[in-house]
Formats: sequence, structure tokens, C-alpha cells
Amino acid sequence: MQKITPFLWFNDKAEEAMHFYISIFKNSRVGRVSRYGEAGPGQKGKVMSATFVLEGQEFFALNGGPQFPFTEAISLYVDCKTQEEVDELWEKLSEGGEKGRCGWLKDKFGLWWQIIPSALGEMLGDPDPAKANRVMQAMMKMKKIDIEALRHARDQR
Repeated sequence: MQKITPFLWFNDKAEEAMHFYISIFKNSRVGRVSRYGEAGPGQKGKVMSATFVLEGQEFFALNGGPQFPFTEAISLYVDCKTQEEVDELWEKLSEGGEKGRCGWLKDKFGLWWQIIPSALGEMLGDPDPAKANRVMQAMMKMKKIDIEALRHARDQR
């Protein structure tokens, strides 16, 4: 187990969420799964907690009840190398959820994600402040991040 592991508190869909995420990210697997037994407090046989790995990052999931829903205060940031990766993850993760602004989306379990191409950070860090500003202005108008549109904004004269 890694030193620091994100702990995800679900109402009652930890197992469904784990399998959903594993179906989307290629380098992923189920880890340990614990189910409620006779003593409860959850329904016998239902997942109590589980670990899983997405792209080398371990997560811990708990079916803890409705007390603590996810908010935008914590999100999972996904560094994407290509527009194709952005497009694929954006569509799959937002299915049944909500598409936000500036690369943010909420999945059907209420967890927030940022689907961000590496190129965005590179362009925002351009040594020419006018170029970086044009990239920022373009990004602020987007839902899903469009790398070519960002490049076009950066390169305007």
C-alpha cells in the first residue's frame, strides 16, 4: 500500500463505482474487497470497503452511508497526453453525471474529476504573458478542454 491513499466515501455504490472506474482506465485492477457479514451494520454480502488501482494510483472505497457526499472541494486530476484521451475520458466519466466548465466533470456517483491535457499547463506557462492570457481566456469559455482551440488562441496575433 502506498503511503497516502485517497479514501472515497460512497453512500452505497462503492462496488459499482470501482468497476465503473476500472472499466474506463486501462491500467487498473481490483484489490481487496470486504463484504458485510451477519453482524452488519450493512446488508449481508454488500461491499463494506474495497481497494482498487487506477493507472498505478491506489484508492480505498467505503460504503459509509449518505452523511458525506462528494463536493468540488476534492477532485481527481487526470493528466492527459492527447486530445483523444481527453475526449474518451470526458465522455465516459461524465456519462450519467454532469459536464462542468474548464475540464471539470461530475461522474454519476458524484465524484468530481478534472480531465486536463498536459498541453494546457505548458501553454499557460508560456513566457509571453499575452499568449498565456489568451490561452486562459479561451479555456475559461470551454467545458471539455480543446487543445487545438487553445493553440489557436495562443498563436493569435
